[in-house]
Amino acid sequence: MLKRFQFLDTLFVITVVLPTLIAVLYFGLLASDIYVSEARFVVRSPEKQASSALGVVLGASGIVTSGDKSYTVVEYVRSRDALVDANRDNAILKAYARDDASVFDRFGGLLHGKTFEHFYEFFSGKVAIEFDTGTQVTRLSVSAFTPRDAQMINQRLLGHAEQLVNRLNDRAQKDTIRLAQTEVDTAKVRAQAAAVALAQYRNARRILDPEKEAAVRLQMVSKLQDELISARTELAQMQRYTPDNPQIPGLQTRIAALGKEIADQTGKIAGAPDSLSGDAVRYQALRIDAEVAERQLTAALASLQDADVEARRKQAYIERIAEPNLPDYPLQPHRWRSILATVILGLLVWGVLRTLIAGVREHHE
Repeated sequence: MLKRFQFLDTLFVITVVLPTLIAVLYFGLLASDIYVSEARFVVRSPEKQASSALGVVLGASGIVTSGDKSYTVVEYVRSRDALVDANRDNAILKAYARDDASVFDRFGGLLHGKTFEHFYEFFSGKVAIEFDTGTQVTRLSVSAFTPRDAQMINQRLLGHAEQLVNRLNDRAQKDTIRLAQTEVDTAKVRAQAAAVALAQYRNARRILDPEKEAAVRLQMVSKLQDELISARTELAQMQRYTPDNPQIPGLQTRIAALGKEIADQTGKIAGAPDSLSGDAVRYQALRIDAEVAERQLTAALASLQDADVEARRKQAYIERIAEPNLPDYPLQPHRWRSILATVILGLLVWGVLRTLIAGVREHHE
């Protein structure tokens, strides 16, 4: 019986007394104070309407939140790139590897490695970022051993998150405008080529507009036909009333000349290989090409202008609701709460083990 109590006392010491002493020693003397700096922000963008109550309030003043980009910011802050960007001068590394911090808590101490992956794992445990889908507000909190370090790290992460959103804006705007500008350049080349082809054809044929030229020639033919009719009428009258009139040969010569001129002009309008009707077909095709190219250029320029306006309209940026605060009291560790939790947990373990051991002994007896 005495041996049993000695064993139980040893079990009590191992499961309750010893863990409690370690907890008192660590949380009472060794554990470093942890300060938490918190910031809150929304990602504003005019491309989506918010459905939350806060979004309605913000939307009433022309502010619209963008959930998609908020998730992007959350993933960035949790990434290795965020740590690399914010720690370019090793200020964050120095903040977490302070000599005045506990050897159990600081980076590079007894419980942590010294590689970048170890530092990233350590850093991930000190940074918390959450996006509330209801209010569309993102909360960023950073823990550190001093109030200034916590605030400094929070400000850096928030600043680099803003730079990320700006980079995304610039890239989207440049891509949109670049595609529209490519269409403008292509349409401009087509319009220039069509205009050059039309000008070369005019110079080669020495005709500004075959249709207008044909209209002029038709008017000329019409006048020649009127003169021909008049001359034939006059010739017929002379041959009937004064057949011996000496003007008859002259009229006949004139009538023949008018007929030849009418035939020549008519052939130039249509019928001959190099007639205006053939020129008009080619000219019309070139002119249509030029008009289509010009309209495409006009449409492309309008699209470019619309793309620029749309790209500017869809820009997102971070609006800070609460700046990173300078904490004046350490929120961690919860010393008395942790010690009490250790005692309670030890008693539970001791009770369970005691019951199991007693049952085993009774079974053997």
